Amino acid sequence: MIGFIVKRLILMVVVLVGIGAMTFALTHIVPGNPARLMAGQHATEEQVRALAERYGLDKPVLAQFWIYMTGLLHGDLGMSLTYRRPVLDDLRQFLPASIELTLAAVLLVVFIGLPVGLIAGVRRGKPLDHILRFLTVGGVSMPIFWLGIILQIFFYKQLQLLPIGGRLGIADIEPNQVTGFYLIDTLLDGDFDAFKSVLVHLILPASTLAVGSIAVISRMMRASVIEVLDADYVRTARAKGLSGGRVLRRHVFRNALVPTTTVLGLQIGALLAGNVLAEVVFNWPGIGLYAVNAIKNLDYPAIMGVTLIVSVIYVFINLLVDIAYVILDPRISLSGATQR
Repeated sequence: MIGFIVKRLILMVVVLVGIGAMTFALTHIVPGNPARLMAGQHATEEQVRALAERYGLDKPVLAQFWIYMTGLLHGDLGMSLTYRRPVLDDLRQFLPASIELTLAAVLLVVFIGLPVGLIAGVRRGKPLDHILRFLTVGGVSMPIFWLGIILQIFFYKQLQLLPIGGRLGIADIEPNQVTGFYLIDTLLDGDFDAFKSVLVHLILPASTLAVGSIAVISRMMRASVIEVLDADYVRTARAKGLSGGRVLRRHVFRNALVPTTTVLGLQIGALLAGNVLAEVVFNWPGIGLYAVNAIKNLDYPAIMGVTLIVSVIYVFINLLVDIAYVILDPRISLSGATQR
């Protein structure tokens, strides 16, 4: 297993270099002058040129790419043109908020999507199955930004039950930045009122982000459960007199979880990508909102930094999914062969 992990980590470096090159090329193809945006519309040409020289924007594109990749090898993601500070510092500030939101959405996906798929598979062809399938199709079809606005109108404006956005209320005091995760930092501070406020502020954005993935996971789980229920070892277990609940726990659920794990890993990547829309709608101060501001200001280093960090997380999650295969099904080996 160690050899497999080392090989994947080496390939990760190659993937990230390729992603970095593609992102750098795409950002520089977009027409516009970042120095002009930084200086403002009333700045003189001399001021614009001074800013371009200061941030190396006056150099040829290949020279800029070489400088960026050289710095990247030394852990330097460059200087943000929008916030005028190292991109690495920006990511340290904004990334925990996005991870906290994504993890909350993942928990909803796991604890709702898997049971719903299991129930739908066991009750296939019955009214409950048809209802759940109808709801999952609707969940897949709803855009994140539209769903977020609808939930804001319903739960904030109409019912006045949940906040419209942000991580904390106006009257709440931000916790000491120990981990960057407000749920953890508020507990470390012993501020349970702030903890409740953070939890309440998470409900709408996490639910908005999770709905589509819940639908995908539940449909995949349903299909896997139906396939496993028709397997010979399930019929054998029933013939031996095992109870229905024990068959579901020991044979159906675990085996149906193997193919669903692949889709779950992909959905975590989709949740990270969907953060951009959810964070804009709910004014969530994470890397999604940070990326939107960077794109508006043609902030090349910030765009590159967000792309690379999301890519690292995505590739790392895929590595964890591959390892989870072996844990869930010992017949599967990391070398790619199935043990008999």
